[in-house]
Amino acid sequence: MSAASSLLTEDQCLCSICLDVFTDCVSTPCGHNFCKTCITKHWDENVPCKCPNCKKTFNTRPELKVNTFISEMAAHSSEQQVSKPGEVPCDVCTGTKLKALKSCLVCLASYCETHLEPHLTMSGLKRHQLIDPVENLEDRMCTKHDKLLELFCKTDQMCVCMLCIVLDHKTHDVVPLQEEYEGKKAELGKRDAEVQQMIQKRRLKIEEMKRSVELSKKDADREIAAGVQVFSALKESVERSQAELIDTIKEKQRETEKQAEGFIKELEQEISELEKRSSEVEQLSQSEDHLHLLQSFPSLNAAPPTKDWTGVSVRPPSYEGTVVRAVNQLEEMLSKQMKKAELKRVQQYAVDVTLDPDTANPELILSDDGKQVKHGDVTKNLPDNPERFDTYLCVLAKQSFSSGRFYHEVQVKEKSGWYVGVARDSINRKGKITATPQNGYWTICLRNENEYYALAEPPVRLSLKCQPEKVGVFVDYEEGLVSFYDVDAAALIYSFTGCCFTHKLYPYFNPFLNYGGKNSAPLIISPVNHTE
Repeated sequence: MSAASSLLTEDQCLCSICLDVFTDCVSTPCGHNFCKTCITKHWDENVPCKCPNCKKTFNTRPELKVNTFISEMAAHSSEQQVSKPGEVPCDVCTGTKLKALKSCLVCLASYCETHLEPHLTMSGLKRHQLIDPVENLEDRMCTKHDKLLELFCKTDQMCVCMLCIVLDHKTHDVVPLQEEYEGKKAELGKRDAEVQQMIQKRRLKIEEMKRSVELSKKDADREIAAGVQVFSALKESVERSQAELIDTIKEKQRETEKQAEGFIKELEQEISELEKRSSEVEQLSQSEDHLHLLQSFPSLNAAPPTKDWTGVSVRPPSYEGTVVRAVNQLEEMLSKQMKKAELKRVQQYAVDVTLDPDTANPELILSDDGKQVKHGDVTKNLPDNPERFDTYLCVLAKQSFSSGRFYHEVQVKEKSGWYVGVARDSINRKGKITATPQNGYWTICLRNENEYYALAEPPVRLSLKCQPEKVGVFVDYEEGLVSFYDVDAAALIYSFTGCCFTHKLYPYFNPFLNYGGKNSAPLIISPVNHTE
């Protein structure tokens, strides 16, 4: 079929009526070929029937014969793709250019499937070098010697022909084009791998930034909600305090008015009695009856019973300090609300913490659930592994943290001594330990029943209004912050700020000596009950 198709030109596969590849090719009695639909329509519209090519006239409409050979050739031709913009066309095709399958570096031409046939079958052409179709084959020729560029000069980093290496590059490092191609291709593969790795890193960075933005939005939403709650409570408190202030002032005013009304009523009653006596005196003084005046005078001589009003007055109440006291109460309430809001904010980062028995000093007793630790009276025989504290009564949690924020609470109730906080994984666990930030410890402690310290350098004595029964420990790794809270009072105890964390951090616990049972209560890792 391929040999036969090479005998036909492209025009021989085209219908002369529609100028396209034959569809259902039929032959007329005069030997010309057309699409069955085209010739049928032509004869329907033109009488008498004539051949569109040779103009032969047929008195009766002839019977059309199917041309099997040309139909197969046309079908084969239609299977080949017509060259599209951007694709390499066949240099041999006339009229409609078919898509080239190969380019010949010897002939400097590109061929479709049909016109490629000789290069695949003829012995002389089989030796030609065929490549995937490319345009501008003349660019592959040496402009100086008009020879194929088939070598590469590594010295000058350029493609050369066979004459170039004899005349201009004879002392240079020259290799076959294929060899340099393979080397450059491998190098491109490495570069592509590097680029892909860079792309992947940037995609991961984009995802990281998107996650950061998402976390930031969640944090912002939480802060807005907490802020709205605090300010709503503040607004209610201000309105309530204002109403109470107004009621207090009005109540004082009502009491003043009531007192004045009582005095006025009493005075008016006395005035009425005095006016009545005055009327009686006036009537008697006008009497001409000597006997009547003398007999009535004794009863009118004495003044009616009255009150001495000299020292009586209505004094306006003092409102001095009323507003100040109301504002002070409001400030105290706001301070409590802010403390609760702050504690509630850090409590949202609560994590589940359990004690690691592999780090516990042999004198410590841990509960089965890993939530309690206290000092025992017996030193257990335990392996002295590198993680274990051998001198000080310390134990770390199993959980470690190297980013983000985390929070946990420790019950210290009924204890006269304890240490709690966090420690980095590289701390010294053997022999004498100085628990300071410089040595990898960020802790607070209770000593001698009522002496609280933040173990900074030097230690900071803490003045607490009340003894905490439950201590909250909060860490913001990136911010370099370790804060301690009195959970029940919702009060900040102390904060280590400006820390630079580069290692894993572990929650740290030291129940201290039990002093013969006086400090026997355990340190208890408590579930976090979020502050309302």
